[in-house]
Amino acid sequence: MTSDDHPELAGYEPMQSPLHGPRRMIAMRVVVVLGLVALILPGVLVTVSIAATTAGNTCAVYVAHYAPNANSSSATFDLFGPAGPGWQCYALNTEGDSTFVAPLGLIPSTPHRL
Repeated sequence: MTSDDHPELAGYEPMQSPLHGPRRMIAMRVVVVLGLVALILPGVLVTVSIAATTAGNTCAVYVAHYAPNANSSSATFDLFGPAGPGWQCYALNTEGDSTFVAPLGLIPSTPHRL
């Protein structure tokens, strides 16, 4: 390929060294990573917050129906819970003892049929 084929490249000599130094490259990478974290983290936090609120409300309904003598309810996310990974619902008595009531799944939803 000659410069006659591409006249806009006439006199172009490629540089052997990089355009930017190593410090600038590191700074640009840090800015990109911080930007990605700033975009992704709020979505993750909102999703976890909504899941925790939904699990708590659903657990309260299940405890009121299945364990009416319980003092309160507790919804926790367990990787190794009684029904596998996901949100688990427990009924709490006045002494603080917990009794498993129902699995709520990885993504909790409103109670289905009681």
